[in-house]
Amino acid sequence: MTEYRWLLPSVLLGDGDERRPVRRSTRDWIVDVLMFLAACGLALLTLPDLEGQPAPVVVIEQVVGALSCAAVWLRRRWPVALALVTSVLSVYLTMVGGAAAVALFTVAVHRPFKISGPILLLGFLTLIPFSFLRPDAELGVLGVAIIGVAIGLTVFAWGIVVRARRQLVWSLRQRADIAAEEAKRLERERIAREMHDVLAHRISMLSLHAGALEFRPDAPAEEIARAAGAIRNSAHHALQDLREVIGVLRHSAPPAGDPVPDRPQPTLADLHPLIEECHEAGMEVDLALDAGDAPEGLGRNVYRIVQEALTNARKHASGAPVTVTVAGGPGTGLTTEVRNPLRVRQITRIPGAGAGLIGLTERAQLAGGRLEHGATREGDFLVRAWLPWPVETSREDT
Repeated sequence: MTEYRWLLPSVLLGDGDERRPVRRSTRDWIVDVLMFLAACGLALLTLPDLEGQPAPVVVIEQVVGALSCAAVWLRRRWPVALALVTSVLSVYLTMVGGAAAVALFTVAVHRPFKISGPILLLGFLTLIPFSFLRPDAELGVLGVAIIGVAIGLTVFAWGIVVRARRQLVWSLRQRADIAAEEAKRLERERIAREMHDVLAHRISMLSLHAGALEFRPDAPAEEIARAAGAIRNSAHHALQDLREVIGVLRHSAPPAGDPVPDRPQPTLADLHPLIEECHEAGMEVDLALDAGDAPEGLGRNVYRIVQEALTNARKHASGAPVTVTVAGGPGTGLTTEVRNPLRVRQITRIPGAGAGLIGLTERAQLAGGRLEHGATREGDFLVRAWLPWPVETSREDT
């Protein structure tokens, strides 16, 4: 597909490889027939100018005129060569004028000005000897030259307009292709971010319980049963979330062109169930929520930030107490802080790709906010995010 895309400018502008076979569409055949008929018509209009000419000149005019009209069918493959030959022949012959006009138009359409301009100039130069060799009794030398220049400029301007229109169409197609590729890229990034946010939390919970069982094989049967049940629930929720995300990907857009509905998204109200789930996994998490009824988009971003920060805390500081603070309101924005001690003895270390905090930073920036993370002077690891909360925004607006 990429190879044909690079050939698109050559096809539209006619600047492709002349050795490549010309494949005419139905429209191309219609245009070529019209151009052939136009060349023949212009050649027939010059028949009265042959009166009084010697018989050999008349025969040469008719033969060369017919051949030049037939050569119009080669204008797509060799437009420059056709224009040069017809321009040279038009120094004396009149019936070549139709094919010369078609060739000039073709060069103006299919070649840049650095090529078509000199060919137009060559055509003007041929008018000088033609005006003296084949003068017209009524128009005179100057009249023939003026009419020739006017016809050449008209044909050339027409070709330039057609070329400019084709360039515009090609440019619009390129922009549309680029916009489509950018939309696909953004959608892939959104899906990847959603998959990471949904599954990283569940899998880290599952790994935490499994690690506890691994390092405490002598635990009471009741604790082992509780941990196994938590593992089963985490795996079940992970599969359920994965089905929802894949279901959104498989959802086909309705005929009316409405957007594909997104999977159910969490809000600020879902922070409490998230903390309870962490408590069941054995984490010590303290939540301080001081925010009103935030918009759904803002609440979703805050939830994802807290969820990923808790996942990182489980990975790198398992067993450490975590403090989650969410505060703010319309106009001032919403500030989210997740804090946990740095040096904590870990039972097991959950592997990670290191893309979680990068994804959180990108999410905050896309929402118009900012995110900072790193060690504090108190020996804690802090994730702080600020997201804007416009005054006029409400849940009904979302």
